[in-house]
Formats: sequence, structure tokens, C-alpha cells
Amino acid sequence: MQKDKLKIIISGGGTGGHVFPAIAIADALKKIDRGIDILFIGAKGRMEMEKVPEAGYPIAGLWISGLQRTLTLRNLLFPFKVLASLLRSNIILNNFKPHVVVGVGGYASGPALRVAAWKGIPTLIQEQNSYPGITNRLLAKKALKVCVAYDNMDIYFPADRIVITGNPVRDDMVNIRGKRDAALDYFGLKKEMKTLLVLGGSQGALSVNESLVLHLDALVAAGLQVLWQTGKMYHVRAMEVIQGRAYEQVKALAFINRMDYAYAAADMVVSRAGAIVMSELCAVKKPVIFIPLPHAAEDHQTKNARALAEKNAAVMVSDSEAAVSLGQVVTELARDEKRCAMLRENIGKMARPGAADRIAREIIGLADIKTKE
Repeated sequence: MQKDKLKIIISGGGTGGHVFPAIAIADALKKIDRGIDILFIGAKGRMEMEKVPEAGYPIAGLWISGLQRTLTLRNLLFPFKVLASLLRSNIILNNFKPHVVVGVGGYASGPALRVAAWKGIPTLIQEQNSYPGITNRLLAKKALKVCVAYDNMDIYFPADRIVITGNPVRDDMVNIRGKRDAALDYFGLKKEMKTLLVLGGSQGALSVNESLVLHLDALVAAGLQVLWQTGKMYHVRAMEVIQGRAYEQVKALAFINRMDYAYAAADMVVSRAGAIVMSELCAVKKPVIFIPLPHAAEDHQTKNARALAEKNAAVMVSDSEAAVSLGQVVTELARDEKRCAMLRENIGKMARPGAADRIAREIIGLADIKTKE
């Protein structure tokens, strides 16, 4: 008798920190069994609706967004969006008939996993951060497995359902061996110069961008070239600065699609301290200056960055200090080859390779239980 094809739904997104782990999990599932049928569920208008199809997977969109922190008319639509998304999720699940529904966080996770739980479909949550969002904390009450990257997560989730897997990163993003020359050519950078990669996350980071602008003269004078992911909202301003000051060695992109090339080109990195980019930087073993987002829930980015800084695996500059000291910190690190070597070695020790594969096998384990019912 032919074994039924496994069908998996992966829901969530909103930012690269949710979208790229989701794609990494899908890729790992396909490596285990090419015949697995995977459907994504995302939020209309969010980046997953573009990035998931680019990765080769189908996606269905929900009319869903989060509550605004300030009083706004948009919040009046929230109950209607939730109801519409629950109804749409029910239709999607009825048509696709998944064996397991996976939530990676973000707006679309809530409705999809809630409907799956109502229908008795096994659910699994992948939590990237040391402090989980409210959506995952609520959904975990019904989830059969919760895959996490940090210890002591039983504060937030049922201890008997937690599996420490690490955060999934895409192999094609962190496989940088032998790519440096091609990467420098790709971005129009010079091989004889040191390269600083500046990342503010997939959406950009205003304070990181503005701090960089304040210190670009010093960085250029120090002989550095800069590869700068600005985010869409800041890209026009960044290009005005570059053109106005005639910087030939500063390359600004709204979004970097070839992150493997960006990491391969980089001698040093300035970055926010989101869970996924931290996992990627551990994997590629780069000297990093973290500028944590100060408004992250429970200030978890600062906690994440400090954990590495205390192990001499990274440098941390607070968001409030970046405007004053970023240039000096970068140029001093660029001149200190011994410290760079130490940072590369120590951050590499923090990597958890194989996380996506471990999560994929947990998903298949739940699917096998479902198919035997």
C-alpha cells in the first residue's frame, strides 16, 4: 500500500526573523522527503508574500495585522481581521488537509494554529527568541511541540513539550566558503579593502542608519568600504548621502537578497541582535558589533547581545551610544586583528548547526502519529 504524501502548513512571518527560519524549515523537510507537500500561510502585504514564492513555495494570504500600540482607527478593524482570518484559515485547512501545522511567529500564526487546534490537527511552534511573543505563548497551550533556541524556556512554555533545537538558518545563507571574491565582485567592492557590513534587519533600523551616517566620514577615512542594508524606508536618504558626499566605497541596498555573498564579503558586521541574524552570524563566524533594538519585548535583544559579549564572542554598543561612539568602535576593531580573530573563534562556538533538520524531524514525527490515527 502506497504511503500517503505528507502535507505540512507553515504559518507566520512579517519580518525576516520569522520568514527565513520558516523557509529553512521547509527546505529541511524537502531534504528529508522531496515528496512532502508544503503550503505557507502569511499575512497579506507582508514580506513573506514575496520571499516565500521566491524560495519556490506556494503561499496563501490572510487579512491580518497586529494591534497598534497607540489609539488608532486601524485598531477598530482588528476584530474583523481576526474573524476573517479564522474563516479563511478554516477554508485553507479544509482544502489542503495538512497532517501538521507549524507556527513560526508573526500575525498569520495565530489564526492558522488556532483553527488547527480546533480541528485536532497537531501543531508545532518554533520560537526564535529568548522572550517569546504573546501569540506563541498563547498558542503553546495547545501545541504538541515547542522548538526553542534558549535554555529555561519552561518559564513560558509547558516543559514536557519543549525541544531545544537552536534556530534554523538557511544553508544557502551561511554557506560562504570560497565565495569572497565572487561576493566582492557582485557588490562592486574592492578586494584590497576591508569591508564593513551594516544590517538593520529586513525592515531597516532608523537609529542604526542615522548613526552610520554620522560616522561614514570617519569610516571612509579609515580605509573601510561599507556594504549597507538600509531597509526600504531609508534607502532614498542613504543614496542622497552617498551621492552628496561622493562615496565610491559605500554601497547601499534596500534589501540584500544574496546574504551568503554579504557575509562572505564582510570582514566585520554591525547588526541588530535579533535571534535569527545572531544565529547566522554565529554560523559564519564574523566579528560583530551588536546594537540591540532597545524597544524589543523585555529588552531581549540586549540580553541576547550581552550573552555573547560576556563570552568575548561579540562587541555590544547600546542604541543610545551608537550615535556617539560607533565610528570609534568600528575603526578600533578594524585595526585590532588579534581581537577580530578572538571574536571569530568565540562566536563560532555559539553556533548550533543542524537546527532546521532537528525541527523538520520533529514535524515529521508528529505527522507520522497523525497518519496512524
